[in-house]
Amino acid sequence: MQSTAAVSVSASATASRGGARSEAARRPGGVRVCGLRGEALACPSLRISQSPARLAVARAAATNGAVAGSGGGFDYDLVIIGAGVGGHGAALHAVEEGLKTAIIEGDVVGGTCVNRGCVPSKALLVVSGRMRELHDEHHMKSMGLQVSSPGYDRQGVADHANNLALKIRSNLTNSMKALGVDILTGVGTIVGKQKVRYGKAGSQDKEITARNIIIATGSVPFVPKGIEIDGKTVFTSDHALKLESVPDWIAIVGSGYIGLEFSDVYTALGSEVTFIEALDQLMPGFDPEIAKLAQRVLINPRKIDYHTGVFASKITPAKDGKPVLIELIDAKTKEHKETLEVDAALIATGRAPFTKGLGLENINVVTQRGFVPVDERMRVMDADGNVVPNLYCIGDANGKLMLAHAASAQGISVVEQISGKDHILNHLSIPAACFTHPEISMVGLTEPQAREKADKEGFEVNVVKTSFKANTKALAENEGDGIAKLIYRPDTGEILGVHILGLHAADLIHEASNAIALGTRVQDIKYAVHAHPTLSEVLDELFKAAKLQPREGRDSKPRQPPQPLLKVLSFLTTLFSSPK
Repeated sequence: MQSTAAVSVSASATASRGGARSEAARRPGGVRVCGLRGEALACPSLRISQSPARLAVARAAATNGAVAGSGGGFDYDLVIIGAGVGGHGAALHAVEEGLKTAIIEGDVVGGTCVNRGCVPSKALLVVSGRMRELHDEHHMKSMGLQVSSPGYDRQGVADHANNLALKIRSNLTNSMKALGVDILTGVGTIVGKQKVRYGKAGSQDKEITARNIIIATGSVPFVPKGIEIDGKTVFTSDHALKLESVPDWIAIVGSGYIGLEFSDVYTALGSEVTFIEALDQLMPGFDPEIAKLAQRVLINPRKIDYHTGVFASKITPAKDGKPVLIELIDAKTKEHKETLEVDAALIATGRAPFTKGLGLENINVVTQRGFVPVDERMRVMDADGNVVPNLYCIGDANGKLMLAHAASAQGISVVEQISGKDHILNHLSIPAACFTHPEISMVGLTEPQAREKADKEGFEVNVVKTSFKANTKALAENEGDGIAKLIYRPDTGEILGVHILGLHAADLIHEASNAIALGTRVQDIKYAVHAHPTLSEVLDELFKAAKLQPREGRDSKPRQPPQPLLKVLSFLTTLFSSPK
C-alpha cells in the first residue's frame, strides 16, 4: 500500500480546481507507461508515439471527461464508490490531475486491506516472526544470545494489530481531506448514466452527478456452501484478525496466501494446524518448485499436518461442549473420507467480489460470478459487450488481480485515461507476496505457465536459480534458507517471471517487477550495481547467472568501454608503464 505520510500537489494542479485545465495539460501527446504491454522503453520520458487506435481512445477520454472544474452541469469530475486502497489511490491521483473528486464509503475508509486484511495481518505476522525467532534456541545461541521463557499477551498482540489499522485508516482519511477530496458517507448506487445515489439507513438518500465514475467496492471472504460461520469457533480472516482466542488445534481450509500467513501466526503462538486443501498439492497458486521448498521450510518442521484432494463439505461450530466438526469428502469422487474434530476452523478459501446493490442493472451491466466485466483499460462492459461510457471498475470487484496494490495501480491508470492520456496496465508486472517466515514473493509467470506460453509461441525458456546460502547478509543473520528463481527467454533476454523464497523476499521482488514493467532485459539489468553486503545481491547474482544465446551484433562480441574511457585508460597505462 502506498504511503500516505506526505502528499504534495503542485501549485498548478491545486489552482486548477474549479477551473478548466490548460489545453497542454489535456493534450493526449503520448501513451503514459506503467508496465505497458509490448516492447520495452529505455527513454527517460517513458513515452511512446501512439497508434491511431490509442490516440482515438485518448482523444475520446479527453473529450468525454478530462476537463476539471465539474463544468457541463456535473457535480464532480470523478466520483469513486469505495474508499479502500484502490479508491484512495485513484482519488489522490485525480486531485493531482486537477479533477474535482468525491469518494463514497459505506463502512470505514481503508476497505478490506486496512481494516480487515493486509495491514492488521502484517501486525500479527511481525509478532509471529519475533516469537519464532525468540523460541529458536539454536538460532539465538549461534549468535551468542541467550533468551529465557519468551511469552506473549494475546490482548496486547490484538491491540497492536487494531491500533495499526486505526493509524493507517486515519492517515488515509486525512490525506484525502487535506487535498480537498469530498468524503461522502453512505452506500453508493448507480441510478443512471453518470448519476449516483448514496445514503445511510434511516436517512434520506442524496443524488449526485459525475462526469466519470469508478467502482472500487472490493471483496468479502468467500464461504463455501455447507460451512456455518459463528465468528467464534468457525470464522473467516475478518474475525481471525481480532485474535479473540488462540486455539490449541485449528483447521485452516485453503492453503493459499491467507491460509499460509495465518498458519505462520498460529503456530508461532502455540497452536497446532491442519490444512484442508481441495487440490492435490499445497500452495497450488505458487510456482511448483517454490511451493515444494516452501513446504519443506514452512510446513514440515512445524506443528502442521494436512489433507489434500478433499473438500470440507460441512463444518459445524462448537456447541454445548462439543468440538468443531469437519466432514471431509474426496474432491473427485465426492465420497466421505473422514470427520475431523478440532477446536476452531479458519475459512481461507479466497474472496468474492462485493458488487451487490450497485445498481448495475440500471445501466445494462451483468456481473460474471459477481465480478464486474471490464476491458484492459478497466472500462465497464455492458451485457451486449459494449463499453459503458465514463464508467470504470478497479480492484477486487473486477477480478483481474485481487491485490490491494493492483487496485491502486488500476485506479491511477483510470485517472490517467480520463485525464486524456491513454494508459494500459500490464498485470504481469505486478508483484505478489506472502509474508510468512521466511517470505515468498513472485512476479510474472510461473515456470509451467512460461513453458506453456513458449510451446504456443515457439520460443525457448531458460531457468536459473541462486541460493540465499551464498549471500553474506543472509548468513550474517543465520537465515540461509531460500532461493531466487529467474525464468527468461535466452533469445531476447526478456524476463518472464521471478520467484523468491527467503529473508525479506517481499522487499526484494520489486527490482524484478520494475524490470518487467519497464521492459528491461537480462542483458541490461545484469550490469546494475548492488550495495555489498545486502540481500539485494541475491538478485544481482541471479541476473548475472542468466546465459543468452549469441546473436550477431550483440552477444557475439564483448561490450567495449566508451571511447572517452578508452582514451583515459590508454593515458594511464602509458603514464604508469613509463620508466622513471
